[in-house]
Amino acid sequence: MFDQFADIIMNYVEVNKEDIKPESRFMEDLGFTSFDFMSMLGEVEDVFDVEIVEEEAADIRTVKEALDYLEKLTGGN
Repeated sequence: MFDQFADIIMNYVEVNKEDIKPESRFMEDLGFTSFDFMSMLGEVEDVFDVEIVEEEAADIRTVKEALDYLEKLTGGN
C-alpha cells in the first residue's frame, strides 16, 4: 500500500519516491498546499474505493497517519 500511496503523492508534488518516508509531513516536508492535499485525497478515494471524512482528514499530518487511516477504511486490504 505504501508504494501505491507514494505514487499518488508524486502526482501532486515534485518529490522523489525515495524521499517519501512514513514520517514525512505533507505540508512541511513534501511541499503540499491545502489544495494539493484535498485533490490527492480525492484520488485516494477513487484508487482505494473508500470515502474519506474531511473532518478526520484534517488531522492527518504525516504519510504514516494517512496510511493508518487508509488501512482503517479498507479493513487492512
